Amino acid sequence: METRVLAAAAAHLADEKKAVDIRVFDVEDRIKVADYFLVCTGTSRPHVRAIIDELHIRLKAAGAHHSRAEGMDTGWWVLLDYGDVVVHVLQPDAREFYSLEELYEGCEELNWQEIALPELPEVAQ
Repeated sequence: METRVLAAAAAHLADEKKAVDIRVFDVEDRIKVADYFLVCTGTSRPHVRAIIDELHIRLKAAGAHHSRAEGMDTGWWVLLDYGDVVVHVLQPDAREFYSLEELYEGCEELNWQEIALPELPEVAQ
């Protein structure tokens, strides 16, 4: 899956799970470890875990794999690293405290809602 499409697919899946304030930053020119950073908010620890589980299961079924999830033990800030796409799912207090958007100020945002996606497999959980 193309990197831009993977970032948009992750955003769409987070949206399906009712993530809040979903933003996808094109960070390719700012940092060299990834092309896109997705930042979104889960309203509670169980909500963050539900978002992460949905991304893990559905994107894996579509052929995308991430390294070990970071932060699952607390569910305060969970990171999934898909290589060129890094997903940050934070609880509201974590998002406010770390203010990741300020780090990416000036980066172009991907309009993920306008990107055509391949069909993402439905997976029984």
